[in-house]
Amino acid sequence: MAEELETNADKILAEAMRVSEKIEADILVNPKKYRVLTGDRPTGRLHIGHYFGSLKNRVRLSKLGVPTAILIADYQVLTDHDAFDKISQNTKELVIDYLAAGIEPGEDVFIYPHSHVPEANQLMVPFLALVSNSELSRNPTVKDEIQKSAMSVINAGMYTYPVHQAVDILFCKGNVVPVGKDQLPHLEIARLIAKRFNKKFSPEKPVFPEPQALLSKTPMIMGLDGSAKMSKSLGNTIMLSATADETAKLIKKAKTDQERNITYDPVNRPEVSNLLRIISLCTGEEPENVAARIGEGGGGMLKSTLTEALNEELRPLREKRAQLEKEPEYIRKVLLDGVEKARAIAQETLKEVRHVMNMEI
Repeated sequence: MAEELETNADKILAEAMRVSEKIEADILVNPKKYRVLTGDRPTGRLHIGHYFGSLKNRVRLSKLGVPTAILIADYQVLTDHDAFDKISQNTKELVIDYLAAGIEPGEDVFIYPHSHVPEANQLMVPFLALVSNSELSRNPTVKDEIQKSAMSVINAGMYTYPVHQAVDILFCKGNVVPVGKDQLPHLEIARLIAKRFNKKFSPEKPVFPEPQALLSKTPMIMGLDGSAKMSKSLGNTIMLSATADETAKLIKKAKTDQERNITYDPVNRPEVSNLLRIISLCTGEEPENVAARIGEGGGGMLKSTLTEALNEELRPLREKRAQLEKEPEYIRKVLLDGVEKARAIAQETLKEVRHVMNMEI
């Protein structure tokens, strides 16, 4: 089993990119052929890194007609956060961000917390029996999460994180998962579990699809400090819920460099290039063209250009967000409706799993 996970990382990435491009083209023609599973942990409100990196793409896919299940991974907060007292409120804040960004719940689009779908979570035991401890402990994403958590004692939930993620993907027969390159190892575990389950219990008629990655084309957005990926824990973010004035103040503090002439040079000028990239994501211009337009305007003009572009991009979202914050019962209804849909799907999957595992009574 261990050898199956030791495939060359570059080869996995190249194959994932090839398949992702093929899926992107086919989705435009056959959106109903796919089921997307995506989501977030409820550790707080979303920021612009989430917005440009994943949220806009979720909205795009759902509006194309792709069935989309949006998971709020509340159980997973328990593995490396002590903020369990805020999980309920954070869950509702995520729903507000989703809806404000353009997600429209309906027959094929639903939002739910996985702690409220017990039928899906029952898949954990058979799935855990299909992977080894060494496979989980070697997972590079798990190692990275452990390192970032800075925990003195690592609980078992950290190691089983990819298995729980496999449960989230496979219970609804998700066959497409929008991810960044850094999440490919987690997805490989889900693919491995699907493959092993089908081979062991149902070789003639596979129960689970082997989910494919839909790789994000948006480059990683660095934080305003220019030193690391945008992250709430590092305090280098602009939240979607920030006001226009708060956004302007945060951008004024963003790190640039001493050169007055603005150029797009990600290698030698990462901080300036990051701000140019965010402007590009707002306006649709190439970052090189944005840089040429600013030219000798220096860091001050760069920051004012970013402030104007970002505030205009987020203006409709913020207006809708302010409205949704006044509708707590509607937010709760969205979650309850999502749980009902997720449980109905999970019950059918669990029934199928029990049948092929000879556990029916």
